[in-house]
Amino acid sequence: MKRHLSTTCAAMALTVLCGGALAHPLDGLSKEEIAEVVTIMKSDDRISDEARFPLIELKEPEKAEVLAWKEGDEGPRAATVHVISGDETYKAEVDLVSGEISDFGAIGGQHMVLLEEFIGAMDLALSDENFVAALAKRDLEPGDVFCLPLTAGSFDMEAEAGQRLMKVPCYVNPTGSNFYAKPIEGLYAVVDLAGKSVVEVIDNGVVPVPQDAWGYMEEEVEARTGALRPESNPATLRQEGDPNFTIDGSMVNWDIWRFRWRVDKRPGVVLSNIEVNDRDDWRSVLYQAHLSEVFVPYMDPDEGWYWRTYMDSGEYGFGIFLSPLRAGVDCPSYARFLPATVHDDLGNPIEIPDALCIFERNIGDPVWRHYEIFAQSEEQSVPAEGRPASELVVRSASQVGNYDYLIDYVFEQNGRIRVMVGATGLDAVKGVASTSMEDATAEQETRYGTLIVPNLVAPNHDHFFNFRLDFDIDGQDNVFMRTGLVKGDMPDGVPRRSMWVTEAKMPKTEMEARYRVNPATPAMYHIMNMGRKIGVGHAPGYMILPQNSVAYSPLDTENDPPAKRNAYIDYTFWNTPYVASERYAGGEYAFQSDGSDTLAEWVKQDRSIDNTDIVTWYTMGFHHVPQMEDWPVMSTMWKGITLKPYNFFPHNPALTVRLPK
Repeated sequence: MKRHLSTTCAAMALTVLCGGALAHPLDGLSKEEIAEVVTIMKSDDRISDEARFPLIELKEPEKAEVLAWKEGDEGPRAATVHVISGDETYKAEVDLVSGEISDFGAIGGQHMVLLEEFIGAMDLALSDENFVAALAKRDLEPGDVFCLPLTAGSFDMEAEAGQRLMKVPCYVNPTGSNFYAKPIEGLYAVVDLAGKSVVEVIDNGVVPVPQDAWGYMEEEVEARTGALRPESNPATLRQEGDPNFTIDGSMVNWDIWRFRWRVDKRPGVVLSNIEVNDRDDWRSVLYQAHLSEVFVPYMDPDEGWYWRTYMDSGEYGFGIFLSPLRAGVDCPSYARFLPATVHDDLGNPIEIPDALCIFERNIGDPVWRHYEIFAQSEEQSVPAEGRPASELVVRSASQVGNYDYLIDYVFEQNGRIRVMVGATGLDAVKGVASTSMEDATAEQETRYGTLIVPNLVAPNHDHFFNFRLDFDIDGQDNVFMRTGLVKGDMPDGVPRRSMWVTEAKMPKTEMEARYRVNPATPAMYHIMNMGRKIGVGHAPGYMILPQNSVAYSPLDTENDPPAKRNAYIDYTFWNTPYVASERYAGGEYAFQSDGSDTLAEWVKQDRSIDNTDIVTWYTMGFHHVPQMEDWPVMSTMWKGITLKPYNFFPHNPALTVRLPK
């Protein structure tokens, strides 16, 4: 059924926003466009006025259309929509130009968590008579606690069929800043969001509730410790004059770099059309880069913990949980702060202020330098020649439950890009009887975690982050290559007994192109364009340097349901041919998924990746064995990778950096 645009935007030409500016095909949806999507959907008889919208996001045009687009062109503009109306949940595509609804049908899985589902699950738990009775056993009433509904995962159990489950632990209301300091351990409600009911109350017995508030605000810390550190002269980043970058709509231009940004509800920040200026020639490096999935499984088999195997991006959303950044703390005070446009459960557009910051920084390092000893003489001292390194940072922070995750994309003047994840916030903690490791209960209670303060154990867990990196190295015809460092054969007559040589292997299909990084078998991993020659005749490429980001797990990705849903953790590198619908390594629908629609399943097709448009998927992460220093709030831990030019430039691109005045 064809639907037309409402009068608010009816006169707009193709790709024109209600604000009056032409949109790039990869720009995020504006407030006006989100509102228009809802209007168009509600014009269909199947969609009620009370409908809920778990997802409204840009439907990206075909890649060829985007690459052919030029400033001022009119192009396609559409949205993908998940909508709940009555007892039915649909997926549809809305064309914002014609007003047509297409591909209207039943959703193919369970949608992302709605904000009202959090509140609803908490209210259901606290109004259940069995749960209230269990609280009373602990001398607590519903008004004394707040609850934190959590996704329950999927375990291929018959009891899960037809239900949409969350599990609800609770905490005694905080008396300070820390909401997680007083868990009510051993008590959980199992809530079916679909049936709007409590299906089970789990009460494993009363565990002492910690009494310490463990606040982390400055006045709370001072009261606890007796004194803060002496005031000091801060060493701060600052910038003289105006920034050296420009932002024109979604386009950011800095030094030798330009790219576009937007925010989607699930992955958060999405960067597109990343290009580098090589002697006035704008060359493509990445078509797109964004977070693909986050997997945080806890390692405690307790009935209240085994199911805590969160897919933070797919179930909750890094975009909807972007938190406003604080000048002088999260970003330098001189940074440029930008809002993110998302939507609420009703489809109303909302703006998250200061959701991104963009800033330049010089941290006192040289981008290159050389001191020439042979240039020195008794008559003159020749100083080291070098250039100061500056870089551009695009930063966001998503708070998902107790954790805060910083995501940085850092652009350097030497052609490198760093993709960084900073984990901070609060450990998830479990109430226990032990107050010291000397207690009789401590050995058993710390089998799967660390006693960090009296009555609180922080269970062991993992953090895995998968990034989707759609490289377009000077175009779409690319290859992936692993260049190993192997022992070389020594010619006769050479006194040396060993040297290493490089051995390049180019996988032709997906299953060949999965790699585990192992320090014992050193190698380089790069994406290259074999159809172009640079400088003295090399094929240009970009190398992915794993840095400190490699983490493997003994989790069973074939038989353990949570690990099966996130089987991308088995390898650091994956490579697939570009398919627009394959955006998330954990599948299109993460909530209670079964692992059948994931990166690990797609690659079983063993499609060709030989000289074609390749997407590289990189899994980074770390294993977290908590320690006392993590409490009451954790220091930021950074993990990341570097994308480094590999024969992409004919010489060091940072040669042209000027000395500061």
